[in-house]
Amino acid sequence: MIIVHHLNNSRSQRILWLLEELGLAYEIKHYQRDSKTMLAPQALKDVHPLGKSPVITDGDKTIAETGAIIEYLTEKAGALAPKPGTDAHLRYRYWLHYGEGSAMSPLLMKLVFDILPTRPMPFFARPIAKGIAKGALSTFIMPQINAHLDYMEGELATHDWFAGDAFSGADIMMSFPLEAAAGRAGLGDEHPKLMAFLERIHARPAYQRALDAGGEYEIMGDSGKKGKKRKGKKKKK
Repeated sequence: MIIVHHLNNSRSQRILWLLEELGLAYEIKHYQRDSKTMLAPQALKDVHPLGKSPVITDGDKTIAETGAIIEYLTEKAGALAPKPGTDAHLRYRYWLHYGEGSAMSPLLMKLVFDILPTRPMPFFARPIAKGIAKGALSTFIMPQINAHLDYMEGELATHDWFAGDAFSGADIMMSFPLEAAAGRAGLGDEHPKLMAFLERIHARPAYQRALDAGGEYEIMGDSGKKGKKRKGKKKKK
């Protein structure tokens, strides 16, 4: 049985969605972030030394990293991945790496520099912290985010899905950075292709089932989807 070690409001929501799309049986073990630090609990380190989510166990196998998990599960099910050797498969592989390797980096930097001025510090240091954060955001981080959003918008100009004409695991991978950008980095109507992509994925029945299974999901802030709170494990037969 596949067990998803699921941290609330995290990348592991994508794995629940993937499993629902693939129709594979799974169970969920829920973990909650510390309310003050927003970090994962120590218990996740019992599963994987880094204590990060997503991570799945399948029998005696433990697999971490979203891209690696998506590849493992799509190969296991024989679905949601283009045929190897095709142009679509090359695009699929590219977006699996791009989602975390390129798209998330400036978004994480924005999160850090947004939080920095609010952290406890001597009163005389706060104006300095605000100035540093404002400068980093305006001169580097936001231009990088906007460049990535423009690039992704252009890539969806000729087809609906990232790997080509068919929905695939690459679209599941790309959901998190785009939801993060919509919630925290200004993604909106100026990128209609990306907003249409988010509308399409949010309307998928498997996406909605994954929200119900995973619990509250607020990555997009007040404008985003929220799953119903559910405790314990969920088993899909």
